[in-house]
This record gives sequence, C-alpha cells and structure tokens, in this order.
Amino acid sequence: MLQLTDIQQAAERLRGQVLNTPCVESRTLSQLTGAQVFLKFENLQFTASFKERGALNKLAQLTAQERAQGVIAMSAGNHAQGVAFHAQRLGIRAVIVMPRFTPGVKVARTRGFGAEVVLHGDTLDAASSYARELAAEQGLTFVHPFDDEAIMAGQGTLALEMLAQQPGLDTLIVPIGGGGLISGVATAGKAIKPGIRIVGVQTQRFPGAVNAVTGSTHPRGESTIAEGIAVSAPGAHCLPVIRDLVDELLLVDEGDVEQAIVMLLEIEKTLAEGAGATALAALVRHPERFAGRRVGLVLSGGNIDPMLLAAIIGRGMVRSGRLARIVVNTRDVPGSLARVTALVAQAGANVQEIHHQRAFTLLAAQHVEIEMVLQTRDAAHVQELLTALNAQGMQARLMG
Repeated sequence: MLQLTDIQQAAERLRGQVLNTPCVESRTLSQLTGAQVFLKFENLQFTASFKERGALNKLAQLTAQERAQGVIAMSAGNHAQGVAFHAQRLGIRAVIVMPRFTPGVKVARTRGFGAEVVLHGDTLDAASSYARELAAEQGLTFVHPFDDEAIMAGQGTLALEMLAQQPGLDTLIVPIGGGGLISGVATAGKAIKPGIRIVGVQTQRFPGAVNAVTGSTHPRGESTIAEGIAVSAPGAHCLPVIRDLVDELLLVDEGDVEQAIVMLLEIEKTLAEGAGATALAALVRHPERFAGRRVGLVLSGGNIDPMLLAAIIGRGMVRSGRLARIVVNTRDVPGSLARVTALVAQAGANVQEIHHQRAFTLLAAQHVEIEMVLQTRDAAHVQELLTALNAQGMQARLMG
C-alpha cells in the first residue's frame, strides 16, 4: 500500500517542475460557513489542475525504452493535459484518448501541448477500454488517471504542501472521482498528522466511491457538471486506502456545485471547474459538520467550458435574486409601458430584457402582458418591486 515515503520521494521528483500552489485563508468563506477555511489553489497550476503532479511523477519513473516508445492516457481533460504537457517537456510521445463529451477547451489545450488526441466513446470507461487497446497495439505505456501508486503518490504531494503551509489544519475536504487524489492526500495527511480528518466529496450523480465504501446503492446518473470526477467506481489501488483512511464521504447535488463555482468567482476572484468546486459545495451544504474547525479545501482544477460557465453564472444570479423574470398585466393604453418601466426604475431595478405581448395572451382585449428580465439586488428587492407594481393597480408576478 502507498506510504508517506512514496509521496516524499515524489515531491523531490516534482520540485521546481510543478507549482507549489498557495494555501491561504478565505475570511469571507470562514464567516459564511462558521469554519476557518483555507483554500489550496491547484487551479493555478500551469495546466490548471493538480493532475500534472501524478502525471509527472509517473513519467519521471519510466525506463529509457518506455520513454522511447511513448505513453497513452485516457482522460476527460485534466489528466490529459498533465500527461501531454510534461511528456512534451520530457520529449516523450503522448497519445490521449478522450470521451466525445469532453469540453472543447480541454481538447484544444491538450492538442496544444503536442499530444495526439483521439475522441472515442461516450463514457470514461469506453475511452479507457479503447486506450488499452491502442496501448497493446502500439507498445505504449498506459498512464492511468488514478489507479496507479505513482499517480497517487504524485497527487499526495499537495497534502505535504498544505500541512507545511498551514500546520494547524484539522480537516481536509477533497473531491473523489477514481480516488487517486484523496488516496495520496489521506496517506500523507494521516502520516504527518494522525488526528486529521479526511472528508471525500462526490456528486449525487456519480456516487461510485460512496457506494463502494458504504455499501449504499445510490443510482448513477448520465452526466454532471463535475465531469472531472464522473467516474463509475474507485480504482483497485485506491479503494483500500479510502476505506482505511478517509473519515467521511459526502454527496452534493448539481445546484450545490453551481453555487460553489459562483461563490469562488465572486468572493475569491478565482475560477474553479465543477469538480474543483465540490469541496466548497460540501462545506456550504453541510456547515454543521465543520463548524469551528480549521478546514483545508482542495480547489482541484479550473478548466471549464466558457459557455457552461456563462450558464452557471446566469443561473446563480437567478438563485440569488439578482436576476428576476416578472410578468406585469396592465391596460393597453398609450404610456402604459413607460409607466411600468418608470416604476421599475424608481424601485432601483434595471431592465435587461423586455417583451410586450398582445396577441399570445388569455387577457381580455385592451390589456397587455409585459414580460421583463430585471437586474435586482436580491430576493427581498424583487418582492419590493412586485409590491410597488401591484400597489399601482397592475397585476405583477414572479415567473419561475
């Protein structure tokens, strides 16, 4: 089984070749959650993910013959970029098999690092099987994204950094996909500080590790915005470590992850992808479990499709009441639209979109339905606006 010495040796191999990322306190998140919160910014790595730690540790240990023949990896993106970037640095041919659903930004960046990208299959499992076939056909060394002790040891180096930077940490919250990251973190954390609490997080749509460890039968979904941890089951090398060293496993839903992404953008001015935000999502969803503790959150990556990010931000504005869609029914007489918009302005809201509907409505003739998307301060502000409109004899309501 993986040992602290393996992780310490990996740290020596990685020294000067990956970023020793900051681990700093977030005072605002601490105030919001009741815990003292420290963030490990792995999204600041050159490939914007912790994955290059394990990839480099594996590549650094290849034999001369293995280097000459090249490597192959399967990944939804972050492992791919880590392998591609460091293989390019070391002069090693890299072939990357990625599922067809992989965000375009990750495919483009992986190709940009000089890797040969093959898009195959609709799941990580299908991509993995095809990568194994290509490895056998072409004599390539398979670099697994998580189920390899060299990979696990490399990922664990970030825990060495966290506990050196913030020795007072008593809890670490870590995303789980296949388990490579949390295996390395738990091994290092428990060896250095036996009383430290290790908490793993998965999405409700991909609860493979939770099911494997607890015996639960949570159903698996088809997709998640945390695609970086959309793995059906933990690795064979990882599962025993998770069982032995991880203290608690938590599930979060898609809305929790979306909220965490927006919070990190607004509060910390940092970009996390879905998987990278799950640690904060768990803290926000279960604050009572962490109250008064010194908690380290691993922001594991920041590679997210810009269109998905735009959608998440918009949905976040709706949830917080800063973007509201309302409908106002009023008499269709000259000046009625101006009167409505004047009341909106007086209430301090701003019109983002407006639609004046006469024909497609069940209202009586000579009445009009005005649908508006408004920029507002919060949910209470929306209610104030509706009250003001209704007080003027209009029928105003919030649309879902």
